[in-house]
Amino acid sequence: MPTWPQLPASLLVGLGILASRLSGLARNKVFAYYFGDSDLAGVYRAAQRIPNVLQNLLGEGALSASFIPAYSRLLAEGRAEDAGRLAGAIFGLLCVAVSALVALGVALAPWLTQLIAPGFTGETFALTTRLVRIFFPGIGLLALSAWCLGVLNSHRRFLLPYAAPVALNGVVIATLGLFGGRPLEQLVVWTTWGAVVGSAAMLAIQLPAVWRAAPPLVISLRLDFAPTRDVLRNFFPALLSRGVAQISGYLDNILASLVSPSAVGVLGYAQDVYMLPVSLFGIAISAAELPALASATGEREAVAAQMRERLSRAARRMSFFVIPSGVAFVALGGSIVGVLYRGGRFDERAAAAVWLTLAAAAVGLRAATQARLYASGFYALGDTRTPLRYALARVALGATVGAVAALYAPAWLGLPRLWGVAGLAAASGAAAWVEFLLLRRALRRALGSMTTDRLELAGLWLCALLAAGGAWAALALVGASIQGGFGRWLAELGSLALYGALYLAATTGLGLAPIDLRAALRRLSGRAPEA
Repeated sequence: MPTWPQLPASLLVGLGILASRLSGLARNKVFAYYFGDSDLAGVYRAAQRIPNVLQNLLGEGALSASFIPAYSRLLAEGRAEDAGRLAGAIFGLLCVAVSALVALGVALAPWLTQLIAPGFTGETFALTTRLVRIFFPGIGLLALSAWCLGVLNSHRRFLLPYAAPVALNGVVIATLGLFGGRPLEQLVVWTTWGAVVGSAAMLAIQLPAVWRAAPPLVISLRLDFAPTRDVLRNFFPALLSRGVAQISGYLDNILASLVSPSAVGVLGYAQDVYMLPVSLFGIAISAAELPALASATGEREAVAAQMRERLSRAARRMSFFVIPSGVAFVALGGSIVGVLYRGGRFDERAAAAVWLTLAAAAVGLRAATQARLYASGFYALGDTRTPLRYALARVALGATVGAVAALYAPAWLGLPRLWGVAGLAAASGAAAWVEFLLLRRALRRALGSMTTDRLELAGLWLCALLAAGGAWAALALVGASIQGGFGRWLAELGSLALYGALYLAATTGLGLAPIDLRAALRRLSGRAPEA
C-alpha cells in the first residue's frame, strides 16, 4: 500500500500557514467588499489588534520559546511521563492566567481602546470599546490554542496547528455572508462575534490531536516540578521580548489613528499582505527549526556546529523566498492589492494607498524574517534575554522615526496626510534591520561564524528584478486592451503567476534554488527518485 511521503517540517509548517493565510486573505477580501477603507474598517482593525497581538505573543512567541525547548528536551531524553506532567501543569496554569486576562480585558476595555486608538473620539471610540469587549473572550481560546501548538510541534505534528486558523476564518466569512445585508454598524458587531466563535472552532479541532500525540497529561497548578519552573523562568523574559516586539505594532496602530481612522484600515490591509511571506517563510522555518535546535546534544562545540549548520541552511531557504516577495511588493504591489481587495467599497484610491504602504514595508521584510530565525537560535540556547534587549532597541528606533514619518513628514514634503502611513511602515522596516544585525552579531559570538554566500544573494536579487520586469511588461501589454472588471483581475493574477514562474525558472537555471524541484515533486507524488 502506498504511504504518504515524509515531508520536511518547514514544508508542513509552511503548508499549514499557507492554508491559514489564504483563508485569511479570502476573509479580508469579503471584509474589504463590505467595509472598504471606511472608518468602520479602521474601528474593527483597531479592536482586533489586541487578540492578534496576544495570539502572536502566546503562540509563536513566549509560550513557544519557553515551553517547546523544555518539552522537546524531555521527549528526546525518553522522559515521556515527565513531559506529560509538564504539559499538564502548563495547561492548568494557562487556564487560570487567561481567565484573569479576559476578565481584566472586559473591565478595562475603555482604557485599552484609549491606548490602541487615541485618535478615536465620540461614537467611533464607543464602538471600538464595544468590539474590544467582544473580542476578549476569544483571546482565552487563542491562548489555549497556543498551548496545543506547542505540544503538537514538539511531537513534530506541524500541519494541523498552523492550519487551524482556517476554521476561524471560515466562521468569519460565513458571518459576513449571513449578515451582509445589515447596516454596517451592525455588521461589524456580528463580524466580531464571528471571530470569537471561530476561535472556539480553532481550539476544538486541535484538542483531539493533542490527546492522541501527547503522553498522558497530568493537569495541575503545581510549581514544585523543576521543568515547570524552568518554563516559567524563561517564559517571562520571552514574554517581554515578544511583548516589546508587539508593542511596535501597537505604536504603529496608535500613530495611524492619529493620522485618521481610515489610515488604521489601510495599515491593516497592507500588514495582512506583508505578513504572508513573514508567516510562510519567517515563522514557518523558525518554528520548524526550534524543536530541532533545542534537541541538539553532545559537547558544547558539537552542539554549536549543529546549530550553525541548521541556521545557515534555514537562512538560505528564507532568502530564496523572501527576496522575491519584497521585490513583488514594490514592483507588482498594485496587482497584488488589486487581486486581493479591489471591489465593492474598496476602490482605486484605497488600492493605491495600500500599495504605497506595502512597498514601504518591503524595506524591512528580509530583516524581519531572519530576525525571527536568529531569535529561535537564542531560545534553543535557553537565552531569552538577548532577543529582549534588541527588541527594545528596535521598538525605540521604530517609534521615534515612525512618529516623525507619520505625523510630520507629509506636511513638510507637501504630500497627502495618508502618505504618513507609508512613512510609518518604512520606519518599522529600517528598525527591523537594526534588530537583525544586532541579533546576528550576538549569535555569531555565541556559536561562531555562520556562512553567508553574498554572490548567491546577489543572484537571487537579480533573478527577482528580471522576473518583475518581465511580469510588469506583460501586464502593460495585456492591460492596454482591458478596461476593467474580471478581465483586469485575471490579467493581474496572470502577471503574478508569470512573475513566480520566471523567478523559479531563472533561479533553477542558475542553480540557486535551495531544493531540487524535480526531486521534490516526485517526493510529493510518492514516486521513487530516478536512478
